[in-house]
Amino acid sequence: MTAIDGPLRLTTTAHGTERPVPPWASMTAHAIPLLLLPQCLWRLPFAFGFEMGLDADGAMPSSLWVSVPYVFGLSLITEGLALLSFGLVRGWGEVAPAWLPFIGGKRIAPSAAIIPATLGGLGATVFWAPVPLSWFGVGDAAGFSSGGWETLASLCIAPGTLWGPLVLLLTYAYYTRRCRPAKHHGHSGGSVAA
Repeated sequence: MTAIDGPLRLTTTAHGTERPVPPWASMTAHAIPLLLLPQCLWRLPFAFGFEMGLDADGAMPSSLWVSVPYVFGLSLITEGLALLSFGLVRGWGEVAPAWLPFIGGKRIAPSAAIIPATLGGLGATVFWAPVPLSWFGVGDAAGFSSGGWETLASLCIAPGTLWGPLVLLLTYAYYTRRCRPAKHHGHSGGSVAA
């Protein structure tokens, strides 16, 4: 099975997809980058040696030449990966954009999106699992110099724990839209499977 094959399909939905995207899925795809943004912004002061009340001397490289690219790069990569969620609700997740060499305009096999999205969703879920567990005293929690810093960190980091589960929900919606037969309702009131 090839990941990309077949001719370009005509699309008629608002999202450029072959079949309509549920409104909740579109809203979820928009929410994911916004849920990760507070943590990305909270992380930025670390690049300049300000550790946001975290009791972790030496946790970041002391050289600005290393810490600035690392922290900013990590935030940009995080947001870039979050934006890939749109591929599960937009036409470019079904047909490769025309500007791509060799594959432009070709149909993307559902498995080429479902497998990496599932692995990414599971990976993000496992990666973030220690955060909510630490709230209940399971595992090691980061130490902070005051309750205010700890609250700020929790408010900024907590939304990121939803990333993995939300990607898995979007992946299921993508699978349902692309791999299950569509049902059309006839004008006579009966339904006919496509």
